[in-house]
Amino acid sequence: MSSKEAIGVFDSGLGGLSAVKEFLHVLPNEKIIYFGDTGRVPYGNRSNNTISKYAFQDTRFLLEHNVKLVVAACGTVSSVAGDALRSSLSVPYTGVVNPTAFAAAEKTKNNRIGVIGTAATIGSHSYKNRLQKLNPNFEVFELACPLFVPLVENGFISRDDQIAQLVVKRYLSELKEQDIDTLILGCTHYPLLSGAIQDFMGSDVTLVDSGYETALYSAKILKENNLLNDSSDTKNPEFFVSDTPDDFKKIAELFLGRNMEHTVTQIDIESY
Repeated sequence: MSSKEAIGVFDSGLGGLSAVKEFLHVLPNEKIIYFGDTGRVPYGNRSNNTISKYAFQDTRFLLEHNVKLVVAACGTVSSVAGDALRSSLSVPYTGVVNPTAFAAAEKTKNNRIGVIGTAATIGSHSYKNRLQKLNPNFEVFELACPLFVPLVENGFISRDDQIAQLVVKRYLSELKEQDIDTLILGCTHYPLLSGAIQDFMGSDVTLVDSGYETALYSAKILKENNLLNDSSDTKNPEFFVSDTPDDFKKIAELFLGRNMEHTVTQIDIESY
């Protein structure tokens, strides 16, 4: 197999693994190369210039592995640097904003949609702008939830975890009063808190998982470009991080449901 058959996925940390899990289900014949920038997480409270710089370094690293598709499994990068990446790359690119907005637009019944994400994602209004382009009648309620990323990165993800429940309630109380019927989890870390979020918001609110929608959309891009892999050999994903891989293995095993032994490599992302 030539390495040109790989899909490159990157995120500011470990949240993008929620997207990788969906990629492994939706595109089981594809090789995944994942880079998690664990040394510089989170991106969401950085300046747009810094986020763009990091995004291009992450992408250059993946391109060295001759990937055929680059996926920014990161709401912050998709919102701040997505257009710049798309126009500069020699291979197809997708972020998470477009596929997720399309899915939310299809799911809402009352045209009231909530979006939660990092400060940078919410500040860019990327989801709101996309949704209102799809339908000017949509009412979009945006909310930054900066503590969700460190919660996930530190493993506080169980729906029964009191800390997770407390932070979810603290952030989402005002959103719950807006009578939304659809809630975009606008950061790939957030699906790991979906149990606590769903419990608090109630069963009438549909959660939209950006990782899952992006995996479906990536399959579509590969098909349209005749880049789907026909071989059915199982290909083990490769994982790279910019800081010590120990915690990565532990948390990755939690939400990939597979043993991570010997599959994580630390790299110096500053050299790209």
